[in-house]
Amino acid sequence: MQKCSRACSLWRPLTSGLFPQVSKRLGNDFHKRNIASLSALSETHQMLQKTCRDFAEGELKPHAARFDKEHLYPGEQIKKMGELGLMAIATPEDLGGSGLDYLAYSIALEEISRGCASAGVIMSVNNSLYLGPILGWGTDSQKQEYVAPFTNGSKIGCFALSEPGNGSDAGAASTTAKLENDKWKVNGTKCWITNGFESEASVVFATTDKSLKHKGISAFIIPKPYKGLELGKKEDKLGIRASSTCSLIYEDCYIPKENILGAPGSGFKIAMMTLDAGRIGIASQALGIAQASLDVAIEYASKRIAFGKPIMKLQMIQQKLADMSLQLESARLLTWRAAWLKDNKKPYTKEAAMAKLAASEAATFASHQCIQVLGGMGYVSDMPAERHYRDARITEIYEGTSEIQKLVIAGQLIKEYGL
Repeated sequence: MQKCSRACSLWRPLTSGLFPQVSKRLGNDFHKRNIASLSALSETHQMLQKTCRDFAEGELKPHAARFDKEHLYPGEQIKKMGELGLMAIATPEDLGGSGLDYLAYSIALEEISRGCASAGVIMSVNNSLYLGPILGWGTDSQKQEYVAPFTNGSKIGCFALSEPGNGSDAGAASTTAKLENDKWKVNGTKCWITNGFESEASVVFATTDKSLKHKGISAFIIPKPYKGLELGKKEDKLGIRASSTCSLIYEDCYIPKENILGAPGSGFKIAMMTLDAGRIGIASQALGIAQASLDVAIEYASKRIAFGKPIMKLQMIQQKLADMSLQLESARLLTWRAAWLKDNKKPYTKEAAMAKLAASEAATFASHQCIQVLGGMGYVSDMPAERHYRDARITEIYEGTSEIQKLVIAGQLIKEYGL
C-alpha cells in the first residue's frame, strides 16, 4: 500500500468532524456494517471507506433524488470529490493523483455509488476508462497535458469505444483515422459516451488499417471542444440520469500526429485491457447500489408494522434480506479479489469479469427485492428504492453485458485448461 500525503491530509479533517454527524438510522452507522470484512482491510483503507461514507451521506445522498429527477450533473460534488483525491485514486502523486491502489479505488467507488450511482459512474469513467489508458500507454508529454489537469475534479475525461452499429463487437470499429500531412483525420460516430457533455478530453478508438481488422484499430486522445467534433443529443435514460450520455460525431476532425496513444494498431489491446480494469469499477458501483437497496429495505422493514409487529419479524422478509446480503457480500469479495490481483500485477481478466457479472446481478436482485419489501412504497419516487432499481439495470449492460462477461470467463477457463 503506497503512502499518499495529499490524500491522507484530506482524510484526517473528515474523520475529525468536518462533516456533521450522520444520522443514527439503521444502516448508516459505519461501525455496524461489514465488521468482518473491515478487519481484513488496512487502516488506510478503513479510513478511506469512512471518509467516503461520510462524504456520500453528507454531500451526495441528500441531493441524489433531485439530481436524478432533474438530470443535473453534480458538478459541485465532483469538484469536492476531486479535492479529496477520489477522481484519480490510482494515479501517481507526481501527476496530481492519490497514488493509492485499486482496492482503495473499489472501496471508495462503492461508498460514493451508495450515495449517488451517477456520481459513481462519473468517478469510475474518469479514473479507469480515461486516466487508465493514458497512464498505461501515454508518453510523458501526454500525461502532463491529459492526466495532470484531470485529477482534481475541475476537468473530467471520457472513453469513446462504442458505435451505433458495433454493440458488443468492439473490433468492428467503423470510425476511421487516416494520416494526412502529419495529422490524423478522424471520421465517424461514437455513441453511449458517459461524461460526453462535460468531459474536456476523450480516449477515442478508430480504425487506421481496415485490412487488419481488430489489429488495425488505434487509440487517440482528442480534446473537447475541438474543430470537427460535434456532440449528439443528451440521451434521456432509465437510470444514472445525473451523468450525461451522448454521441461524439467526428467529421474531418484533424488532430496532431502525436495524439495517437500507444503504437498504431494497438488500440484493440488498449481497449480490452482498459475494460478489464473498468469492470472492477462498475462492479464497485453495482455494490454501492446493492448496499443502498439493502439499507433501505432493512430500515423500512424495521419500522413497518403489519400483523401487529415489524415486518422484519416475518420469515419471508427475513429470507429476502438474507438473500440480498448473501449476493452482496459474495460479489464484494469477488470484486476485492480482482482488485487485489491487479494491484499485485497478476492476471485478473477472468476475476474482473466474474466480479462485474456477480455485482451487477446482485444490484439488480437487491434493488428488485427492496421494492418487494417496501411494497407500494417502493414503487413511488418518494422513496429511493425505485431509483436504485433504475440505476442498477445499466450495470448489467455497460462495459460489457452479462452475456459478454460469461464469454470472457469461459474463454479464460479454456486457456487455463489448455484446451
